Amino acid sequence: MQDFAYHRPRSIADAVSLRRSAADGSYLAGGMTLIPTLKQRLAAPSDLVDLGALGELAGVRLESGMMTIGAMTRHAVVAASQDARRAIPALAALAGQIGDAQVRNRGTIGGSVANSDPAADYPAAVIALGATIRTDRREIAADGYFRGLFETALEPGELIREIAFPVPARAAYRKFRHPASRYAVAGVFVADFGGSRVRVGVTGAGPCAFRWSALEHALSSALDPAAANGAPLDHGRFNSDLAASAEFRAQLVRVMAKRALESLSG
Repeated sequence: MQDFAYHRPRSIADAVSLRRSAADGSYLAGGMTLIPTLKQRLAAPSDLVDLGALGELAGVRLESGMMTIGAMTRHAVVAASQDARRAIPALAALAGQIGDAQVRNRGTIGGSVANSDPAADYPAAVIALGATIRTDRREIAADGYFRGLFETALEPGELIREIAFPVPARAAYRKFRHPASRYAVAGVFVADFGGSRVRVGVTGAGPCAFRWSALEHALSSALDPAAANGAPLDHGRFNSDLAASAEFRAQLVRVMAKRALESLSG
């Protein structure tokens, strides 16, 4: 690992200021991606701004039909949260499926969403639930947030404070996980907001999480699992690697969507 300056700010304002003044700084949340990247010398930041002491960035709360989760909230905390289990049980269950116990007790929701790993679980929920990403500067709607492979709408130095999720009538998440990493080879989150309003978020398949709008349209009349079989799905830009080909991922997306819908129907 190369040399860098380490900072542990005590407030959001200090964290943002330190990042802004650094020549090439990075925020450090759980470190699940950043630390391995540093070890492999794929990144060489001049400064690391550790967010671990910022308690104001952690926690789960319910208010006015929304569930808001602080960016530094660990996956294990979301999975165990009674508020999360009561308001959006599918999101709590998703958090409990991330990685292994060590990852769940170190990784954070903000770090996952900021990183936009194509196989991460949370992005599917962010998309399907129509969440709002609140930063130190503004609010970003889910539909305009994920831009591509490890690419988001965040500007340099912009810090995620929290993520606000509208509470659906019901929701479900299903994924085909990689046997070693437990990342999503393909994962589908379906959220039913009632009144024919259904949103479907897909992760693991393409360069970043995305909405499956064709399936949403097919489900607007009825939540029929069979709709997942015939809804158009363009896999031209899907990932193809040792875990699965693009064509196989397309089939997995259909199967995971069908399973999620079956759990809602059941």
